[in-house]
Amino acid sequence: MSKILKSWSKMRKYLEKEMLADSLQGIVRYNCTTYAGMDGCHIFENFFDDELFKQFSWETVNSYFIKMGYAEKPTQMTIAYYWKDFWGLVDKYPIDKRTEYTDEEFAEALEKYRQSDIKDSLRSDNPIAKMFALLDRRVGKRTLEKMVDSINLEPEWIQQVFEFRIREERRNG
Repeated sequence: MSKILKSWSKMRKYLEKEMLADSLQGIVRYNCTTYAGMDGCHIFENFFDDELFKQFSWETVNSYFIKMGYAEKPTQMTIAYYWKDFWGLVDKYPIDKRTEYTDEEFAEALEKYRQSDIKDSLRSDNPIAKMFALLDRRVGKRTLEKMVDSINLEPEWIQQVFEFRIREERRNG
């Protein structure tokens, strides 16, 4: 992940200017935040129309585990207690079995997306790589139209990305 973060401004430019579909220019934004004391962890975010769409961090994944009942709701607010089940649950519920993802998973998916053919990213089992592909300028209206029936098999948040892209394509042309 360090490769992405060492040049986050370049990566952000790539995501927002170079790869983004014309219809999404200026309305899709990415952010990366690091807080002191986070031991190298980051929060990646993407925004659609200036609204937070999705966060990618350990915290969002752990909160998801608690919300889904996979982890106990903390009765003690110690760091060790809060995170005690995290790694076992990440192993038990891999990326294709949940709807929240870590910063590392975001960075790995971005790297995979950048190194793959766009068609492979659209068919990827990795939902984050698929998100990048759905927002990509190389994916045209005809390709999106072909996906209308199959998109219902994807996680709800991917369906929302797809619907956002379709709406913006129609709005712009």
